[in-house]
Amino acid sequence: FEKPSLIQHKAIPKIIQKKDVIAQAQSGTGKTGAFSIGSINNVDESCKDNQVIILSPTRELADQSYNVVRELVSYTDISICKVVGGTNMAQGFTELQKKPKILVGTPGRIIDMIQKKYIYTSKIHTLIIDEADEMLSYGFIETIYLIINSLPKTTQIGLFSATLTPEIMELTSKFMNNPEKILVTNENLTLEGISQYYINVKTHNWKYD
Repeated sequence: FEKPSLIQHKAIPKIIQKKDVIAQAQSGTGKTGAFSIGSINNVDESCKDNQVIILSPTRELADQSYNVVRELVSYTDISICKVVGGTNMAQGFTELQKKPKILVGTPGRIIDMIQKKYIYTSKIHTLIIDEADEMLSYGFIETIYLIINSLPKTTQIGLFSATLTPEIMELTSKFMNNPEKILVTNENLTLEGISQYYINVKTHNWKYD
């Protein structure tokens, strides 16, 4: 990074100050970098326990967040583990027994590992909920509440989303502590680094190539 995007500029200091954060910004504006950098800054490298959970609604999004965090911690002693459904349970247990400091995963597998006592929650100080609009919708909300209830009451919570409805904002009052609201409007976006184009392929089978 040469300079932070607007959402990073606004959100990272709040996360480092250990404040609850509700951040809304369009896709492609650097939200993943914002919560990853902020969370990594708060990790205590001397503490050998799970400390940060980053939740995504799908395995694909969890993969994206995991890859960003992995690159950012590659020159530190901070360990990271991916905890997603549809993967080898035994391998997951082995990874979790090493007590990685940052866990990136999907809600179902994360709560499963917490309930099986493979994730230790006593030292977790940061919970990031990515794609919060989807995560706090009907399908996930019960699992999210189960996860939050298993964490220390002092846990800092960050919500990041491209869209946030009034209903979701109302929900946050049930589990967030006086959150800082960060809204990056479309006029404030600078997308010079992103070029968009499409390639017209004749055959459906060619699209991945």
